Amino acid sequence: MLFSITRRQLGIGLLALAAVATAGKLQAATLEDVKKKGVVVIGIQGDNAPWGFVDSSGKQEGIDADMGRAFAEFLGVKAEFSPLAVANRIPALTTGRVDILFATMAMLPERAKAVQYSKPYVANEITLVAAQATPINSNADMGKYVIGVPRSSTQDTQVTNNAPSGTEIRRFDDDAATIQALLSGQVQAVGANLFYPQRLNAAKPELGFEPKLHFSALYNGACTRLGDKEWNETVNKFIDQIKSNGKLAAFYAKWMKVPVPVFPDSVPGVPFTVQ
Repeated sequence: MLFSITRRQLGIGLLALAAVATAGKLQAATLEDVKKKGVVVIGIQGDNAPWGFVDSSGKQEGIDADMGRAFAEFLGVKAEFSPLAVANRIPALTTGRVDILFATMAMLPERAKAVQYSKPYVANEITLVAAQATPINSNADMGKYVIGVPRSSTQDTQVTNNAPSGTEIRRFDDDAATIQALLSGQVQAVGANLFYPQRLNAAKPELGFEPKLHFSALYNGACTRLGDKEWNETVNKFIDQIKSNGKLAAFYAKWMKVPVPVFPDSVPGVPFTVQ
């Protein structure tokens, strides 16, 4: 009898979980819903300057925050930010917790199977960063050290693919935790984006953190749900507009401190429009 009751309870539990998952997907807002509500919920990183971070007053800042606010203005609504961990970005979008991602989403073919990318709006570079005194000159050298990465990030993918078999790779919840792991000596090198050296050297300039290995140049796009043509077309119109009216250049000057790059017309395996 106890076994029978347990199976029944298990069945009810599974049905409940399925209902929750289905309900989450059904809550995905259309553009009309967003405009009626007057708020677009934007998924963003919470501690990854200068992409997305929360300042001392509690305000979301960074180039992705400025992009999100400009997109909300384009729609004629208010922006509501939902700070996300690296691994939670895609699930937050696909289950309807957020309406769109401006969340340092590097354009990768595997991700493009789960989300719809917009046209690119920012460039990034993935490297291995360590202190100047740490001798890393080749992929083989990575095996001598403990390497830190944000879990499920592009850095995670690149370090995993390039490190020799047996390399100890420690995975942390986000960029801030990965940076702190290097500063505290938990790891000797980290998979990094363009701005890790700046953040590391601000904390410990005497160590002279620098890129040791260069893995890939990447582009970031906004992400909407697969197959949603209206959202995709709208965000692409927005990106075209800010590229032409100088807003993107202003965001770049403010946060990236470099001119806007020339963006590619295509990225292999990553469509910019709903097919």
